Amino acid sequence: MNPNAAGWEEAYAKAREIVSQMTLLEKVNLTTGTGWQSDKCVGNTGSVPRLGIRSLCLQDSPLGTRFADYASAFTSGQTIAASWDRGLIYQRGHGIGSEQKAKGISVMLGPAVGPLGRAPAGGRNWEGFSPDPYLTGVAAAESIRGIQDAGVIATLKHYIGNEQEHFRVAGEARGYNYTINESSSSNIDDKTMHELYLWPFADGVRAGVGSIMCSYQQINNSYGCQNSATLNGLLKGELGFQGFVMSDWQAQHTGAAAAVAGLDMTMPGDTRFNTGVSYWGANLTLAVLNGTVPEYRIDDMAMRIVSALYYVGIGTDVQEANFDSWTKQTFGPKHYYAKDGQQQINDHVDVQGDHGLEIRNASAKSTVILKNNGILPLHKPRFLAVIGQDAGANPKGPNGCSDRGCNEGTLAMSWGSGTGEFPYLITPAEALQWQAREDRSRLESIFDNYAWSQIRTLVSQAYAHALVFVNANSGEGYISVDGNQGDRKNLTLWGSGDQLIKNVSSVCNQTIVVIHSVGPVLLTDWYDNPNVSAIVWAGEPGQESGRSIVDVLYGRAQPGRTPFTWAAKREDYGADVLYDANNGNGAPQQDFSEGVFIDYRALDRKNITPIYEFGHGLSWTTFEFADIKVEKISDSKYVPTTGQTPAAPTFGQKPSPNLDDYVFPNSTIRHIYNFIYPYLNVSSAQGAAGSSDYGQSAAEFLPPNALADAPQTRHAAGPGANQHPGGNNQLWDVLYCVTATVKNTGKVDGDAIPQLYVSLGGNEPPVVLRGFDRIHVKAGESATFKADLTRRDLSNWDTVSQNWVITEYPKKVFVGSSSRKLPLSADLK
Repeated sequence: MNPNAAGWEEAYAKAREIVSQMTLLEKVNLTTGTGWQSDKCVGNTGSVPRLGIRSLCLQDSPLGTRFADYASAFTSGQTIAASWDRGLIYQRGHGIGSEQKAKGISVMLGPAVGPLGRAPAGGRNWEGFSPDPYLTGVAAAESIRGIQDAGVIATLKHYIGNEQEHFRVAGEARGYNYTINESSSSNIDDKTMHELYLWPFADGVRAGVGSIMCSYQQINNSYGCQNSATLNGLLKGELGFQGFVMSDWQAQHTGAAAAVAGLDMTMPGDTRFNTGVSYWGANLTLAVLNGTVPEYRIDDMAMRIVSALYYVGIGTDVQEANFDSWTKQTFGPKHYYAKDGQQQINDHVDVQGDHGLEIRNASAKSTVILKNNGILPLHKPRFLAVIGQDAGANPKGPNGCSDRGCNEGTLAMSWGSGTGEFPYLITPAEALQWQAREDRSRLESIFDNYAWSQIRTLVSQAYAHALVFVNANSGEGYISVDGNQGDRKNLTLWGSGDQLIKNVSSVCNQTIVVIHSVGPVLLTDWYDNPNVSAIVWAGEPGQESGRSIVDVLYGRAQPGRTPFTWAAKREDYGADVLYDANNGNGAPQQDFSEGVFIDYRALDRKNITPIYEFGHGLSWTTFEFADIKVEKISDSKYVPTTGQTPAAPTFGQKPSPNLDDYVFPNSTIRHIYNFIYPYLNVSSAQGAAGSSDYGQSAAEFLPPNALADAPQTRHAAGPGANQHPGGNNQLWDVLYCVTATVKNTGKVDGDAIPQLYVSLGGNEPPVVLRGFDRIHVKAGESATFKADLTRRDLSNWDTVSQNWVITEYPKKVFVGSSSRKLPLSADLK
């Protein structure tokens, strides 16, 4: 760590005071998880009782509190990105963080920016924000600020290149009958890494994120949680990250090598669930004692964890979780797997507050109107025919499928570890009934997508407005739904949704399609049918799904803009999921050969016309853009960072060389079955070691200088000694300020979402997003859109100098309503 990193100085000083008092065993205990289901949370560290530090509770998810009752189910990350509203994104982060804080959680496992969304069929794209790194970076930073302002450490994940579910874990893939022995490798070139996948992580580090989770798969054929190039080099060196790196659950593949490569905390602690065997724990204690892992490294691990606690205001006042992840019963075993420690484990604390109202508002403002032939907003329609399984309830209940691992009823949240429990789920059909009763409208619903005879009879009646609800789902790879092994098999609608729409629109000329989905679907066969009067994308809105969509359909809420492109063909997107193991029994090789050209960048490069472009979305009014102005703020010269870091420090007394001092103290501590401890079982090194990479000389298997504690040369693109983390601080200097006038030319008030794009010239994408805002403009009035352009916004990564450079190609800025509607432009001089 850098003791003088701007913003972290106080946290560092307080952490040093605490860590200096810790024994080796206490430091190891803080860095090692106690094992799957050994305690109440999905991850728990060991505690330091002597210094008053309880076990840290680490808990999913990016949209709520997984496994907890009386907690809210917020919108998905991808959905809130469609609001293009920094304030709403912050509010969502703060809401989730405050609920987790009230549940006794110390570390929230979110937000997610990996996957970025390289392939539209990627299973966990919905957990993240957008395939555009700028939009994702802004959303990540606002989310982190919200979460950590609530007093919980945010975890930015999954670092890095984790862009699909297929082959991410070799054992998981073997469960699907793939015969691979190693997890896949994401092979990413240096320029693409910096300009696309690392970009939002830099925003997160700049925002002060306390933790980062390394990913399952390999990066350039080195596992993510022991990849020194990405952890020590990019993250801690170039970005200057001051928090701690935790492993994804069972993503650790080695002990000492992971430690010196930059891993700071292993989760959940055991090498395989419920084994009680750990690469760290006693093995890490022994590795420090025999010099395999240097003492400064364990000190740095502990410093990073404790510093993060102080940075968000927790300090040593770590709370105990008041819920249990493994059962909803009030009483049960504290140590679930061991069935040990009967007590009250669930306090059933209601932490929801008024977040339901916030979710309703945010979900509505994140709904996108893709098409509208004047049928919307609805106003007391005479007859509503509500069609589709997606409009109704899951007959098993909203939480009836474990980790939401099914696709029954309306889609408001997808499956996997990124889920939460619905405290309630208002379906579209329910909310539409309430509205119909108020309007005295007739309303009938059919929730069977295949009941065509009954559907035809209903929607062909006079005055019918047919609201067709359809969806497309995906999730995490350990669950397969209808043959979708996490990643989507295709980009079509589920449940024969496309045929349903074509059937309904063939007999009803007032068909409104509402899509709940995890990303784009192919609309090619029906979007331009004149009988399809409107198309609305509602993403995954969370618990207030029904009320939020009714707010939009009836014009009470201002809609958002799409955070991804709707292409006509799957092939247009520039990249796809690797579905077949392509390396025999070895690690499948996924080459990111498309470089930075994904989503709208891919279509722009090949001049392919999308159905609905990135940033597109209709409003209840119309806007005009005029009077673009560019003000040059600075022409300062970029100076690469120079100098060296201090030598790696160690804290406190030297560990005792006597192994007897580290043996499990049976006389003072009761041993819990399968619980992972830092203590040695016996005092002989050979008997105490539980992994083959301990007990031998580090020189036998670690690369040269892996253990060096000498001063290191600072990265030229990294922060200086007293600068904020996130990279060379001059990258964040504002060079230009761009303004434009946005006029509401319609008859009603509305939210404009002006967007600023930059052309960097050369062989770069024609335009890249570099600014946006959400501005409420009254009818007939105008507002000013303002966006600052930083040095980073105008730079490209130079692989030779290993730094950011503003190339000599002419630069141009564009302002408009989407990536393909940019009426204003100006040269940067």
